Amino acid sequence: MVNLPLPVAHDLPTSRETLSAEDLRDLRDAWRRLEIMPLTARLSGVIGRRLDDASLILPERLRDMARKATGHALSAAMKASLKSMQLGTQAPSPRLHQALAVTSGAAGGAFGMVSLPLELPISTVILLRSIADIARAHGEDLSHPDVAMACIEVFALGSHAKDDDFLSSSYFATRALLARSISEAAQYVATSTAASQSAPVILRLLNQIAARFGVAVTQKAMAQAVPLLGAVGGAAINYAFIHHFQSLATGHFTIRRLERKYGCDLVGERYKLIQASDFKT
Repeated sequence: MVNLPLPVAHDLPTSRETLSAEDLRDLRDAWRRLEIMPLTARLSGVIGRRLDDASLILPERLRDMARKATGHALSAAMKASLKSMQLGTQAPSPRLHQALAVTSGAAGGAFGMVSLPLELPISTVILLRSIADIARAHGEDLSHPDVAMACIEVFALGSHAKDDDFLSSSYFATRALLARSISEAAQYVATSTAASQSAPVILRLLNQIAARFGVAVTQKAMAQAVPLLGAVGGAAINYAFIHHFQSLATGHFTIRRLERKYGCDLVGERYKLIQASDFKT
């Protein structure tokens, strides 16, 4: 993992209110997880070559395959999320999720890129359960619709759509862009006795998230398209993929935990100060 210098406490302007030293360290760690380590860097380390913009390298047929796989994967994840809320399912440990994802990746790696439509929905549902596990560890109640939507929201973090500007790739900008859809979807789930993933408010949210998650999926597809990658390489790619989103989930739910404690305004202010200090170094 790339270790970049982080701003220290005396680099940050003082405020009338402040976070405890421990919570400020947690916020810095969350910032690093959400803003610093791109998926391309993780995947490049696995395949031993640099990944550039996958959309410029993958043939149209493979890009179309990745787009369809993204839609199916998010649909399966939303279905699993709604079912888990209804049944009160408790997710197992993150290490088990990693092991399951590695197994599915090994199977997919044996067949290369063509396995993506079958493998991605499986690994995405596994990943969602890991995200839910991380959310619960940070004090979230998985029976609440807004928490279920916050888990799905993680798939949109760390990537941005092609028509976004630079600022839209940042964590809080992405949350702001999704806020209305997240709220409407959570309200629909809370008030519907039989919430459906095909409801317009759910589909609108999934489409927004797919525009960003699809970037990560295309990068994953590019890595899987490397000739002679094999089962071992496929397992390593899936491990890097799930580890990346587990890290994003840890950062996301750390910030939500701090927002419950200090309020959104103060946490957002301190986050921006950390980011601004990094730009000056």
